Amino acid sequence: MSEQLTLRGMQDQVHAYISQFKEGYFEPFVMLSRLTEEVGELSREINHVYGPKKKKDDEKENSIEMELGDILFIITCYANSMNIDLADIHQRVMHKFQTRDANRWTRMD
Repeated sequence: MSEQLTLRGMQDQVHAYISQFKEGYFEPFVMLSRLTEEVGELSREINHVYGPKKKKDDEKENSIEMELGDILFIITCYANSMNIDLADIHQRVMHKFQTRDANRWTRMD
């Protein structure tokens, strides 16, 4: 099992990686294109595992976990390039769901 990583630590780790390269972060539209591509790859994997479309024998091995990881990487790049603190925005989004949707779903007893 790997060491627990905070969102700040993840953002710092991604930034250290990206900072090695002259190109730096991609422009926002390019990152959106990459995110869309990765979401499509996740969709394909979910269809292979849970849907009716099974992989062909010659298709490369992939996993839902790795596709989610690719999406998380791109989202982290997006946040870093726009100076967005993911931990802060997570708290704000959770507050939104906890208040707006407080009575929307059936609670467990």
